[in-house]
Parts: sequence; structure tokens; C-alpha cells
Amino acid sequence: MQVRLSVHVIGVGAIVAGGILAASTPSISQEGGAPDAGVPYVLPQSGPFNPEDIAIENSQAITDWYRSAHADQAAEAFRHWDADEEIRPVCAVCHSGEGFRAFHGLDGSAPGIPDKPIPTGGVVDCGTCHNAGLSKVNEIAFPSGLMHPVEGVEAACLTCHQGRTAGVSVANAVAGKNDDQPDPELSFINPHYATAAATWLGGYAAAGFHYEGQTYSGRFFHARPVSTCNSCHDPHSLKVEFETCLTCHQGTEPSDIRISRQSYDGSGDTSVGIKRDIDNNAALLLDMVREYAADIAGVPLVYDGNRHPYFFADANGDAMADQAEGRPVVYNAWTPRMLRAAYNWKLVTADPGNFAHNPPYALELLYDAIADLAGPLGVDMERLNLLR
Repeated sequence: MQVRLSVHVIGVGAIVAGGILAASTPSISQEGGAPDAGVPYVLPQSGPFNPEDIAIENSQAITDWYRSAHADQAAEAFRHWDADEEIRPVCAVCHSGEGFRAFHGLDGSAPGIPDKPIPTGGVVDCGTCHNAGLSKVNEIAFPSGLMHPVEGVEAACLTCHQGRTAGVSVANAVAGKNDDQPDPELSFINPHYATAAATWLGGYAAAGFHYEGQTYSGRFFHARPVSTCNSCHDPHSLKVEFETCLTCHQGTEPSDIRISRQSYDGSGDTSVGIKRDIDNNAALLLDMVREYAADIAGVPLVYDGNRHPYFFADANGDAMADQAEGRPVVYNAWTPRMLRAAYNWKLVTADPGNFAHNPPYALELLYDAIADLAGPLGVDMERLNLLR
């Protein structure tokens, strides 16, 4: 006889003890039996029994989660603070389940940034998205000041994939400064990583720097069946459910999809996915930032995506970061114009799914930054043949 159980990993107290999931929350669903407070999740109430005889109905979901980036304990996203043995409160909101629950008050505390550091070793655990209290979160604050309404688990997605800054952060930093004058008070403003929600909501959330006189596409509304995070991404494995895309699109993978019959990168090639146009324009913009740094700001720079703050001085132009006291020299010749362009470039490229989340917004941010740099660099925008 096989004992059938449903494992519900809800509540904050779920732990792994001796390889067996356990908690104090009533959560056993047995055939012919009622839940009993304090009984471990997967142990039947009577024996003898063999572990292989215990059927866990959501074992596949647990397996998928365990293999996902949300559960990867070896990833930099969860190991960055190992030396400190604690995660700074503001970082813990998204880099630990415990910090996330504290931020939304799901642990009984007042909502807000945790009042103390969170121990390392945690991940985005089951209790992050399956906490019953999450259903009471009805809006999420974005760095731009936007309060966006949410329902259910979407609150978790938008809390942690919105970035840490917005276009207003850049606007405030450069206000009143000469566009092309290097200013040692300026430093690179990082929009952070995996900024899918910021891209998806587009100009409505104003994550990018918006150039004066331009309009920007808002939230990217897709077909109704795929209008939320979980309607495209499996909530546990995080993989894109590409079969749904094939209802309307052709291709072998999401990056093959093209939403326009126009070429935005000047190549004229519309046989490839829109991702190619975004990637090409992003590469062009980074090249122009480098050229501007050398020719206008007067200090060449190099970009290193593996080391914060990414942009470093290269005074001798050897394509390698200058060194001082055994460390690379952080770039400090930013002008307002260059900072605006670099910020938009980083925001777009920080979201690897920009081509699906909001391609019009990504292309607009890139185009406007390219056009802004083109003036002082003497680049003819018409000859580039780009489309906005």
C-alpha cells in the first residue's frame, strides 16, 4: 500500500532536518486523515513504512525549484556576503527568503527594510512565494516612485526584479551640470541586475533615463494568456514555456521571435529575432561611450562586467584597467551626457530577456542615448540608418 501525501511548503518555519522536510505548521494531507499540528511534513502517522512508499505529490515542483537559480546556494547572488557572514538588510530583501518576508512584514514584523542583517546561507526559498500573507500585498513601490498594483505571487517577482535605481536617480545626479564637462562628483549609477520587471513596465515605471522631448513605450502588453510573469515562466524551474509562444510565433527558441517587420539596427535584416537589433544597438552604444570617454571626456575607459562598478580608467589606452595599489582604478571622469548613456546601456543589458519583456522600450532607450552621444562625436545619425 502506498501512502499519499501532499507537501505544502508554506509558512516561515520550514526546515530540512535529517534530510526530511519538517515544520510546526499543520500541513499533512493524508487519505482518510486530518492534519495534525506539529507533525513533520512527509511522515505518515503510522508504520511500518519505507521511504520509497511515500508519494510526495509535488515532488517535481520541489525538484524544479532545487535546480533553479532561486535555490542555487553556490551562486554569487547568495554567496557575495560569505566573508561578512551576514547580508546587509537592504540586500537581504531579495537575496534571502528571510529578508524578503521581513520586508513585507510576513514574519510578523513591521513592513520595511529589515532592522538588522540577515545570516548568510539562505536562498529564495519556498516560503518566499508560498507565504499566505503575500496575498495581502497589493502594491509594489518602484525606484521611480511608482506604486504598481499586484496580485498574488506577482508581488514577489516585482519586488526583486525592478532594479535599485531609476532614471530620476540619474537626472538628480546630473542636474545643473555641464553636459560635456567631466565631474569628479559623478560616479556610475548601477540599475542592478535581472531587471525584468523594470523593462516590462517600460516608461510607466520610468526605470530608464528619459530624454527631454521624447515619449516612451509603457508596459508591454502581450496576449492575455501570457500577461503575467508566471504565464511565461514556470514558477519553479523559471524556464520559459516556449510552446505557448508557438501559438502565434515561429522559431526554435524565444530569441528567434521578431515582433516587427522593420529593421532597427540599420542592417535591414528582418529574418532574425528582434533580440539581434537590440544587441547590435547596445554594442554600438557601448562603443560610442568608449569613444566619447577618450575623445570628449579625455580619459579612456574599459568595461569589466565581472567587477563592480564595471567602468575603469584606462589612461594609457591599452584596453586594460589602470592599477593602483593592486586594484583597478575606478573611472572618475564621468560627464552628465556619458553617464546618462552608460546608465541606459546597463539597464537594457542587465535584463537578458529584454527582447521579450519590452523590446520597444529597450530600443527607444538605446536609440536616444546613441543620438545624444552622436552630436559631440560628430556621428551622422541618418547614415547609421537606425530606427527608434
